[in-house]
Amino acid sequence: MADGKEVLGADRHSKKISSILVTQPKPANDNSPYLSIAEKYGIKVDFRAFIEIEPVSYKDFRKEKINILDHTAVIFTSRNAVDHFFRICAEGKIEVPAEMKYFCISDQTAYYLQKYIVLRKRKLFIGGKTASDLFDVLKKHKSEKFLYPCSNIRKEDIPEFMRANGFNFTEATMYKTVASDLSDLAEVKYDCIAFFSPSGVHSLFVNFPDFKQNDTRIAAFGPTTAQAVRDAGLELDIEAPMPNAPSMTGAIEVYIQQHSKKK
Repeated sequence: MADGKEVLGADRHSKKISSILVTQPKPANDNSPYLSIAEKYGIKVDFRAFIEIEPVSYKDFRKEKINILDHTAVIFTSRNAVDHFFRICAEGKIEVPAEMKYFCISDQTAYYLQKYIVLRKRKLFIGGKTASDLFDVLKKHKSEKFLYPCSNIRKEDIPEFMRANGFNFTEATMYKTVASDLSDLAEVKYDCIAFFSPSGVHSLFVNFPDFKQNDTRIAAFGPTTAQAVRDAGLELDIEAPMPNAPSMTGAIEVYIQQHSKKK
């Protein structure tokens, strides 16, 4: 990714943001709040997924010597986990019993389960929006044998909680998070890059080991992403969520408004 030749400095905040790279896939519809920002402020907004999900083959999964049917409950923290759990079951011709309990981190993940099962006929338990919200639910079912389908890159919160509280718990890597090939962006420069996961920050440096921030503003969503930005030696300019801006687009707009007033 092309870099400017100017040295990183506070004066970069006085420079107008004319282009934003959102490190996520392009939205399926035209109702994206990013497009509203683009129209309102005359900004070019591009979307590009910085990470990709690769399935772990059933053959490789078998090497983990995990028997899904030895478990009585499954913990789902994302749609990817749901998809790959049922993919592995289908490839292994594993019929999940109706008695299996499902613990979902959010309503959205629970609702997505309808793609594979009839929810009203299953035992479903839902947290709030975060892993810590799910912990209170899990504590009421400590006698279960839990399976946790996940990526090779995942947060430590759930495994640490399960181990610390003596749960019968198996972690199962069913898919992998890998860096996308971004070589076509080598000669492209953006005024702002928005990150949503530590993996996205990692992908930037996998593709461009010599990346220099210079005048590029860096935005991050969530504390782990923000920390990954700082750990990479970058200066974080826009951090979301904020009390007055719970979304990434809201935080970016606040930044644009604040710094346009300083001119």
